[in-house]
Amino acid sequence: MDLAMRHLSWHDFDQAVESIARRCAQDHFSGIYGIPRGGLVLAVTLSHRLQIPLVHEPQAHCLVVDDIYETGRTVEPFRDRPDLSTWVWISKRPTDWWQAVEISSSNDWIVFPWENPSAAGDDEKLYRASRLDG
Repeated sequence: MDLAMRHLSWHDFDQAVESIARRCAQDHFSGIYGIPRGGLVLAVTLSHRLQIPLVHEPQAHCLVVDDIYETGRTVEPFRDRPDLSTWVWISKRPTDWWQAVEISSSNDWIVFPWENPSAAGDDEKLYRASRLDG
């Protein structure tokens, strides 16, 4: 079943970055880690915005970011790390131990501004086959 597509813009991205930066401004992080792939774009931008180093793996007192929480598969490995602060741009579930800029109850497939819109349908099918059906 093909779902509707929601295309996010670079302006939307800038607003998400500012939201995270504003809400984390008083925190003192040792670094920022972006969960590959979508979290990397957020991590690099937030690293510049917050003036904290980008790290290649999470370390104590680190900010961990990802683009979306849908099944939790990419974010879940950080659940038992109370020394980390974990953020996502969009969460398709109510937040629990992570934070989100936006919580969405929509089943729309999210197309982030750094993604190829013409490949979004194929990306969705591959994702759903690997995560939701398995």
